[in-house]
Amino acid sequence: MKGAIFDLDGTILDSLWIWEEIDRRFLAKRGIAMPEDYVDAVNRMEFSQAAEYTIARFGLPDAPESLMSEWTAMTRDAYAHEIALKPGVKAYLESLSSRGVRLGIATSSTPELFAPALENNGILRLFSAIATTSEVPHGKDRPDVYLLAAERLGMLPSECIVFEDTLPGIRSASSAGFITAGVRDRFSENDAPAIKALSDFWIDTFESAF
Repeated sequence: MKGAIFDLDGTILDSLWIWEEIDRRFLAKRGIAMPEDYVDAVNRMEFSQAAEYTIARFGLPDAPESLMSEWTAMTRDAYAHEIALKPGVKAYLESLSSRGVRLGIATSSTPELFAPALENNGILRLFSAIATTSEVPHGKDRPDVYLLAAERLGMLPSECIVFEDTLPGIRSASSAGFITAGVRDRFSENDAPAIKALSDFWIDTFESAF
C-alpha cells in the first residue's frame, strides 16, 4: 500500500472512555453521583437535548448554553492532556512512514479536539492529509470521508488501507475499494466478530501489527 488512512477515536487514540468520565466529573462538581442510566440516556440525544435533559433531571440552575460550553471545555482539556495512544501506535506509524507510506486521517472528530491529542502524543507531524466528516455530505456509513482523505493523499482507494474500529466504517470503506484493517477496541467488542469477518486484516493490538 502507498497510503494508510486512520480513524482516530477507538482506533489509534484510546479516547472513548473520556465521554462517560466527563459526565461523571461534571456531576461530581455539583455533588451528584452519576445514575447508572444517565450515560445511556444522553448518548441517544443531540448535544443541546442532553443539556436540557441534564438540567431538568437534576434541577440545575444553569442555562443549556452554559452546560454545553462547560462540557466542551472539559473535553478539550482532556484531549489535550489525558488522551493517550493505544500501545504500539507511535512505533507502527513511524515504521510505515519510514518505509514511504503516506499517512492520512479520516475522522468524525473535530480538529479542536484531535489536533492537541495528536500533538501531545508526538504524531501529528506524521500525517500528510486530514479529512473530517464535517467536510463531506455523509457520515462514516458512506465512504465520503475516506475518499476525501485518499484524494488529499493523491491516491486511489485501491492504493490505500483504511484502519477502523467500527462496523459502518469498515463496511463503507470496503465498498469504495479500499483495503481494510479492523482494529479491536473494548468499546466495540460486540461488533468485533463482524468487523473481523469483513476486514482484509485484523489488528488485536498495534504491538503485534508489524
